[in-house]
Amino acid sequence: MLSIIQPVLLFLRKLSSFAILSLAIASPAFSAEPTASMDEAIGLFRARKLAEATTAFEKLAVAEPTNPEPAFYLGQIALHREDPETAVRWLEKTVDLAPRKSAYQKTLGDAYCLSTAKASLFSKGGFAKKALATLKKAVALDPDNLEARESLIQFYRRAPAIAGGGMDKAYAEAAEIQKRNEVRGALVLVELYAAEKKYPEAFALLDAAIAKKPESKILLYQLGRIAENSGQQLDRGEAALKAYLQSPPQPGEPAPCNAHWRLGTLYEKKGDQAAARHEYETALQLNPGFRQAQEALKKLNP
Repeated sequence: MLSIIQPVLLFLRKLSSFAILSLAIASPAFSAEPTASMDEAIGLFRARKLAEATTAFEKLAVAEPTNPEPAFYLGQIALHREDPETAVRWLEKTVDLAPRKSAYQKTLGDAYCLSTAKASLFSKGGFAKKALATLKKAVALDPDNLEARESLIQFYRRAPAIAGGGMDKAYAEAAEIQKRNEVRGALVLVELYAAEKKYPEAFALLDAAIAKKPESKILLYQLGRIAENSGQQLDRGEAALKAYLQSPPQPGEPAPCNAHWRLGTLYEKKGDQAAARHEYETALQLNPGFRQAQEALKKLNP
């Protein structure tokens, strides 16, 4: 009898060892690469380590299936990569998990806008309809979500009237932004004026905004930008960009290389190629990969 039992016990021990080993492999607790925390994953995202961030958020999405944050960040990464299909998939999941959060609706609306731009002619209408409805919902959930209002303005600017677009609607949204943030609203309105080549209105609005907020450097940059784009008031544009470069930009403001590049194009319009070359070279010293400055310098040095 003993000779029969011993092989059976040996088999059961081996089976038990295999089961423990399998459990150890499958369990995150035994994994050689533990799942990153949400804070760690967000840190990777903010550091623009997108491949590592994607892996981290994908693991978190599996580990925390009711948490909308991993899906939200995966959708943002897909938007950054201009992959609308993946962005929509993750962001629709985000909104399903948290339908009352304005920021999620806004980002899904952005994904639908990107889908509209990349879709076939027969699919554009459906995506445009979804984009408009989602962005409107984002604003309805939080009227102070200025990013959502700005996305809605971009939709109104680009969409045909049959899809719900229209510059009158864009101007109305810009006015709502201006009620909530005077400088930001002025910048948006200036963009709309410039898009329609209403340069006198753009300069007048900037003059009024600068008089009220002389400490706002971004208004100076915008004045230089409009002068450079329009070819009008070039001396004022030059002075504004030079003033902008007197101190380091604040978070969210254009980098100094952008201001030097715009100064270069402004000098070209003034016929001063030597000064233009100097500004392009300065922009490239600050950012060697700055494509616009590279192309502008190449045209000056064929």
